[in-house]
Amino acid sequence: MVSSVESNYKYRSVKGFMDKNRHIQNHITDMTTGDPVKHILLFSLPALIGNIFQQIYNLTDSVIVGRFVGPDALAAVGASASVTFLFFALCTGIGNGGGIVVSQFYGAGDSDNVKKCIVNTGFIMLLVPLAVGSAGYAFAPSLLRLLDTPADILPSASMYIRYMSIGLLFVSMYNFLASMLRALGDSRTPLYFLIISTLLNVGLDIVFVYNLKMGVKGVALATIIAQFISAVTCAVYACRINPYFKLERSVFVISSRMIYSVIRLGVPMSLQFGLISISSMAVQRVVNSYGTLVIAAFTAINRIEQLIHQPFTTLGASLATFSGQNYGAKKLDRVYMGYKKGFLIMAVLSAVMILTMQLFGGSITGMFVTDPRVVALGKKGLMITSVFYPTLGAIYVIRGVLTGVGDAFFALFNGIVEVIGRFTLPLFMTKYMGMGETGIWVSAGVVWVVSAITAWLRYYTYLHGRISKA
Repeated sequence: MVSSVESNYKYRSVKGFMDKNRHIQNHITDMTTGDPVKHILLFSLPALIGNIFQQIYNLTDSVIVGRFVGPDALAAVGASASVTFLFFALCTGIGNGGGIVVSQFYGAGDSDNVKKCIVNTGFIMLLVPLAVGSAGYAFAPSLLRLLDTPADILPSASMYIRYMSIGLLFVSMYNFLASMLRALGDSRTPLYFLIISTLLNVGLDIVFVYNLKMGVKGVALATIIAQFISAVTCAVYACRINPYFKLERSVFVISSRMIYSVIRLGVPMSLQFGLISISSMAVQRVVNSYGTLVIAAFTAINRIEQLIHQPFTTLGASLATFSGQNYGAKKLDRVYMGYKKGFLIMAVLSAVMILTMQLFGGSITGMFVTDPRVVALGKKGLMITSVFYPTLGAIYVIRGVLTGVGDAFFALFNGIVEVIGRFTLPLFMTKYMGMGETGIWVSAGVVWVVSAITAWLRYYTYLHGRISKA
């Protein structure tokens, strides 16, 4: 992407800009020099803590609903999860695409275009959640019926989706700001405000659900309020502290070239996330056919594995920023170093998480519900899926590197592979192979294996030859 503007902006140095704003050096990281492992780990740690806190939103909702309201309410929140994830994914992909463009401009030393990209990505991120949220609010009941959601939880699940559709703008605003800041190597600023809003979310959950007995509605309201505060406070702080967010009037220009660059990367990523969420709906439909207890167990496992995904997610995001900056700086040897070190870090993470799930899967599930039948199902599911964690981690490592260098094709292709697997394997294994609900979790692991293989093939054919010989 950077190469298309190099003739006009080649080697415009960030150094002079940074010299005028020395206070920002604690918030921005130049990853084009220094130890790759140190950069990746130091960048990942705040992002990991932030993602874990963000997942605490979901965990808190599920624990409080499951324990203080009951399995039916937990099932209602879980039945709506794949739908709300679709809405969030469509918006998040655009923000991530803009972040990659920003990281490449930063690596190339082009501070003017960094600012212009922030403005143009922000414009897109304002329009997309308004459109998606409106559609989600209007069609929530219809989408749930398509998933064969049990009639007894349909009203609560529909209400939850509608509230999340209203709050989509706030979720997108925060994710946009976080993507821009992380692209500049600042993974700490988004963390500070996310921690505050998470603690607020926990407090509001207790007040609305436990004290005021508002049930699923209380969970939704708590999340919306917390996300709003997270987005607004992060925006105010970024504009006051980070000079790249001190935007002059001259950069408030809608650039078709810039929008195209963001969309070229962001839309395939949105489609990838969207396809994955649609395929999750197909899995949810299979799960729903087994009744409320399996839905509750599946929901608990999903919440746990959303947390499990976070170390891999942050590793992939770190590799995307690392690869983007070094690709923009034309340091392909460092891109390859990041790829190799990323796999080493992933292997260590996988070993720890496999051991944890094998030993404590039942106890962890028991945090969500007290029904022994649901706990037993959850334990079995976690013991099955944890075996496949290394292939899940491989997907994130390879995806991070490919995303960082601007491979727009891979995100969409990988999403298509997952859709095919999730649409076919759960039904095949549960119904035709006679595995019952066990097939739900076995099929999830097999999909990760297939996706990891296709991701590696894409890396090898698209990038390996260039970066390994640099």
